[in-house]
Amino acid sequence: MFSRIELWLALLLAVAVSVAVFAGVRSPKPTPENELPSTFLAGPGGSKALYDVLVRLGQPVERRRTALFNLTRDAPHRPGLLVLIGPSLQLQPAELEQVVSYLREGGAVLAAGNGGGITDCLGWQSKESRKQDEVDSMAVVAPVAQRDLRLPPATRYLAPREAEPVDTAPRWRAIGQLRKESGCPALAAVGQEVLLIAGPPFPHTGRPIIVRLRYSGGGQAVLAADPEYFRNRSWRDSDVPLEVTPLLLPPASPSRRGRVTWDEYHHGYGREGSISGAVLGWLARSPGGWAILQLVAVALVALAVAAVRFGPALTVIERRRRSPLEHLEALAAGLEGAAGVETAVGLIVSGLRRRLSRGGYAPPGDPRQWLLALELATPTPRGRAAVRRLQQITTHPGGPERVLAAAQAVEDVWEELHPRMTRAVS
Repeated sequence: MFSRIELWLALLLAVAVSVAVFAGVRSPKPTPENELPSTFLAGPGGSKALYDVLVRLGQPVERRRTALFNLTRDAPHRPGLLVLIGPSLQLQPAELEQVVSYLREGGAVLAAGNGGGITDCLGWQSKESRKQDEVDSMAVVAPVAQRDLRLPPATRYLAPREAEPVDTAPRWRAIGQLRKESGCPALAAVGQEVLLIAGPPFPHTGRPIIVRLRYSGGGQAVLAADPEYFRNRSWRDSDVPLEVTPLLLPPASPSRRGRVTWDEYHHGYGREGSISGAVLGWLARSPGGWAILQLVAVALVALAVAAVRFGPALTVIERRRRSPLEHLEALAAGLEGAAGVETAVGLIVSGLRRRLSRGGYAPPGDPRQWLLALELATPTPRGRAAVRRLQQITTHPGGPERVLAAAQAVEDVWEELHPRMTRAVS
């Protein structure tokens, strides 16, 4: 039976688990509209489908979870195509400088949305299509319609940054200063190709949705205004994969072979260290850590030395177990020293009574009355004589020799009664 405290503790635990489950179910979850276009997310707003498609095609891919400060200096991890899809974090000026240097050296970049600042850095901006202060969707078509593709509408379009009037807002002044500091104006495109454009009623406005910029040295950048074309739901419900998949492959050039590198660092998936890694790093770098490691090493060596015995085995006193005869002699000596003759005789008689009983146990009662009944029930003169000797031993006092005499008398009675016994005496 459980105590009252244990029952109350079990009830309290059940209530706590129920509250935790209820809170987890009722907790707000991110909506698909606010979901990051990350290749780690398989929801409608994520971009894991793009990553899986390239893996199925056999294209080497990589998720980059570190900043872009060493993009051109890290030769083993130099990407064949750098992909930034609507990152939530802006690139630092030093990272933008690395992207520009990467393009000058013949690299390839695909940036969707603002691209963490890359779109503005390259002289373009992603703008919302508005109609009377409301976001308006635009049909999307290819400039050269080679096939009838079912493309979802877009809500953003690309506009050249130079075509905009001078803007004195603090935001654009900061962006302009950032472009000057990072050296972006020095990177001028030598070619431009519009891949997707807004359909009716906007084709006369020339609003591009996706453009490809080419630079001297072989570098190229693909800018997409709307990150929606790179989300799982668009790839599932439309023909976007047929149009976008070629853009996710590195350009066919021997100098640009490599992985398709997906930037996950600016989505917030940085490579963070663990507590154990921090502790190990502190032990390896600090003087106090080195002292602790040395003490641990000394303790391990001392433990190893103490656990191994060197030299021959130590001589000890050999202890031998007693034989059954020695145990019997010790028991007899103990009974004799404690005047246990009566006890031994009583046990011998009780043993005979138990063996002759029907149930296998000695019934309660005076053993002398049982011996008188046993004498009458014994059919042979020898057996009756042995029973009378046993009666005399139990009723008359004597020395230790009574034990041996009682044992012999019991043996004689058993030999006379056991072969011809038809019923138990009780």
